[in-house]
Amino acid sequence: MEQHRTRSPYHPQRQQARRPSPLPPQARPRPRPSAGRAVPLLRRLPRPRLTGLGGGLFACAAMALVAGFDWLLFDGSMLAYGLLFLPVAAATALWVRPADLITAPIAVPIAFATGVWPIAGGSGGLGGQLMGVVTALALHAGWLYAGTLVAALIVVVRKAVLVGRRRLPHRPGRP
Repeated sequence: MEQHRTRSPYHPQRQQARRPSPLPPQARPRPRPSAGRAVPLLRRLPRPRLTGLGGGLFACAAMALVAGFDWLLFDGSMLAYGLLFLPVAAATALWVRPADLITAPIAVPIAFATGVWPIAGGSGGLGGQLMGVVTALALHAGWLYAGTLVAALIVVVRKAVLVGRRRLPHRPGRP
């Protein structure tokens, strides 16, 4: 015996049952923040993730290059060297991966000392060069402290953001 339908095919409950399931979180489009013009500029910056050792090597190599350029262009000016040390310290703190955040404020002063050697102005043999480096570090400790403070502040802010993200409850629909 044949049974006939009692509901029409366009019933609202049937419409809901025919809808496809929502997209998984990975396939949903991400909302774009509207923070003005700063967001596109930040997206264009490189986002490398350096290990602790890689961050230290980057900082040392960058400061050696800065010292070479400073020696060639400004005749070893410590003002130019100190001013160029600050962005290198910030880049090191920004580019180190989250697991190795503590290494950035440690690597930055080592990089300052590595780069100051060619422009320290010591005379004589190894003892004279070493004395020039120690003197340059003592006389220009303000730049050393400023760069270390910049790196430490960036690391503290990054760590606070990471901890804040972990404490937020997971909301469905947000990546």
